[in-house]
Amino acid sequence: MEQLEFFDVPSPCTGVCQVNNRGYCKGCFRSRDERFNWLTFTSAQRREVIRLCQDRKRRVLTAARKKQLELELEQQTTPPQDTLPL
Repeated sequence: MEQLEFFDVPSPCTGVCQVNNRGYCKGCFRSRDERFNWLTFTSAQRREVIRLCQDRKRRVLTAARKKQLELELEQQTTPPQDTLPL
């Protein structure tokens, strides 16, 4: 039995309409097809798209954190290049 929908599922668009190197929007993390077909999707399909977007965002943020930690670790272990040994 399908649950009745009283409210429309709002678009996850944040107004940042740029595409990353994988083809996902940098603002909402939707694919091209997901953006273009949003108005034709059922509520269930829209909720699935939002779930996928949340997963994509989580992966991007995790990768960015990992890269930042690696850079910080590298800076801690690499001596400054402009100093001369005494």
